[in-house]
Amino acid sequence: MAEGTAIQDLENPDRILIGSRETERGLTARQVLVDIYTHWIPPEKIVTSNIWSSELSKLVANAFLAQRISSINAISALCEKAEANIGEVARAVGMDSRIGAKFLNASVGFGGSCFKKDILNLVYLCRSYGLDKVADYWEGVVKINEYQQNRFTMTMLKAMFNTLAAKKICLLGFAFKANTSDTRESPALFIARRLLEEKAAVVISDPKALQNATIDLKDVRGSIRYVEDPYEATAGCHAIAVMTEWISTGTWILSGFIEPCPSPPSSSMAAIFWITGACSDIGFNVYPSANRR
Repeated sequence: MAEGTAIQDLENPDRILIGSRETERGLTARQVLVDIYTHWIPPEKIVTSNIWSSELSKLVANAFLAQRISSINAISALCEKAEANIGEVARAVGMDSRIGAKFLNASVGFGGSCFKKDILNLVYLCRSYGLDKVADYWEGVVKINEYQQNRFTMTMLKAMFNTLAAKKICLLGFAFKANTSDTRESPALFIARRLLEEKAAVVISDPKALQNATIDLKDVRGSIRYVEDPYEATAGCHAIAVMTEWISTGTWILSGFIEPCPSPPSSSMAAIFWITGACSDIGFNVYPSANRR
């Protein structure tokens, strides 16, 4: 069950996977669970297996999803060098029925408690069985994710004339996933720490995750504020970095700046680092991922 959609996933899952020992008691317990789920789940969606198969299935499913995110993020780096548009590339690739369009949005990287943990568990298992080449392959997914976060920070640094000291940077969104308050392994946590290391004045705004953000960054020194209202948070900022694809965030930028304002707000704001869109038409310097518009 995915973060933020647990009840929906329980009511209408893609599949139910039940693993058990291949013993008499194990098979009996397995059948009890099957009988429970068949009250609302079609039998063809219920998959049974031995314990190892079920455990690996969970790890591999998350590894494959994380792999897609790292793959499109790696291509976004190439697109920036080749002056290609990552949105156009992702759309063309996703239209291939063998691939599909899900998890092909370039981003700052994946977060959450599952993807990295499950990949590293997979890496550990591979190394314990002497499968070092396989382990290296999957470890590369995590390394690309870390590379993407570093690359995002460096893009911001270069755009701000190689110094962030005393510059006010607003992070819109802190949760790793929209519509949740979960900040575990959030890319925004890494970005915030890096900005504070560069002596930036950081302002964080998130509709649900500010309390967790405060806890996550309690040991960090530097200028940092937590502001729920996004308008207040961005007032006087030198740059905005959109970290979470909150629907309200995108709507706020479009309705708050583009429609009512013929020109950018009268502040020192100079840049928007935005994965999902652009505000260059109203005078901002916009740095979307790989020329995405």
